[in-house]
Amino acid sequence: MRILPFLFKINSLHFNLGIRFLALFFIVATVGNAQSMSTPFDQGNTAYNNGDFEKAIEHYKEVLASGQHSAALYFNLGNAYYRLNNVGESIYYFEKAKQLDPKDPDIQFNSSFANNMTIDAIDEIPQSQLAVLHEKVFSIMGVDAWGKTIVVFAWIALLCFVAFLFYNKSILKRLFFTAFIILLFFVLGAFLFTFFSHQKVVNTEYAIIFSEQINIWTEPNERADVQFILHEGTKVTLLDTLDEWQKIRIANGSEGWTKNASLRSLK
Repeated sequence: MRILPFLFKINSLHFNLGIRFLALFFIVATVGNAQSMSTPFDQGNTAYNNGDFEKAIEHYKEVLASGQHSAALYFNLGNAYYRLNNVGESIYYFEKAKQLDPKDPDIQFNSSFANNMTIDAIDEIPQSQLAVLHEKVFSIMGVDAWGKTIVVFAWIALLCFVAFLFYNKSILKRLFFTAFIILLFFVLGAFLFTFFSHQKVVNTEYAIIFSEQINIWTEPNERADVQFILHEGTKVTLLDTLDEWQKIRIANGSEGWTKNASLRSLK
């Protein structure tokens, strides 16, 4: 605002030069802002849409290197690797995406296509009733949401107990005490269920095989029998390690030891 009086006082030549300088300044600033707004994620999407999947992966990994991650980022990485027929990387990033957004139908759909690229066809063992209940409960809300719900109900239970202490009418005292007992059992049960479920998730480590082919022995010893063979892209559960040996379990419940395998953890 203070520049305007000064500009109007200068002669026409200087005025024209000033206008051109300002116009050039605003053009450069606009281009600079447009470039700064084009994030590596956006650049990756542009490269992907142009069919340059390797370049897209470079840009997506720039985002990962900056410490950022999201279901969308992992999903796009999985798609880019899928386009390059890279089985292990594709499945790995789809699994990472599912960890952050397990209900997303697009992630589930594309992940199933990537899994069809694997050599190993493994049938999952039927789930126990407890496992089915666990999935149903946590399909409603995640662990964090259940934790917040438990805190809210705990406060309500506390308020019911305080009301029981202060009200003199027997009907109200019985009402608040009954509500307190019901809420207390709910809070304790939900807390224990959520706690042990969370511990199971935390203590269970999954991994994707990146070796082209690995042998699975009955014991951590090459003189033992080879039970079965696994290939790149198969998802396993890591159970134990012993020097260069790793004990794994596959989806059908079979367990065994593998030596010097290339396994990438999903944690």
